[in-house]
Amino acid sequence: MNDRISPQMTATPDGEAEISLVVRLPWEDVAKLGQEAGRLAAQMQRPVTLDEAVSNRLRSTALGAHAKPAVAQPAAMMPPSASVSSLPARPPAEQARQAIDRINGTA
Repeated sequence: MNDRISPQMTATPDGEAEISLVVRLPWEDVAKLGQEAGRLAAQMQRPVTLDEAVSNRLRSTALGAHAKPAVAQPAAMMPPSASVSSLPARPPAEQARQAIDRINGTA
């Protein structure tokens, strides 16, 4: 892992992001993903790929539990410069595109 390369990210029209990764897994984990794909296929009543199984698994687990935001301070204790002005709502696809641009350094 000496050659760190940022994975390519693409904003999807539904407001999500698509990231292509190459992951090395032990065969036991691949087998578990196959079982997950089987359960998902039975639930959806159609064949599913391992990609779909991984995506479903990632969405169904508590991602980012290690990155929980700090407990917010009460407004009275925050300095005036820390207040946030309200911004107009943006469509999810635009929010995703802007976030990806910031991550990729193209913003």
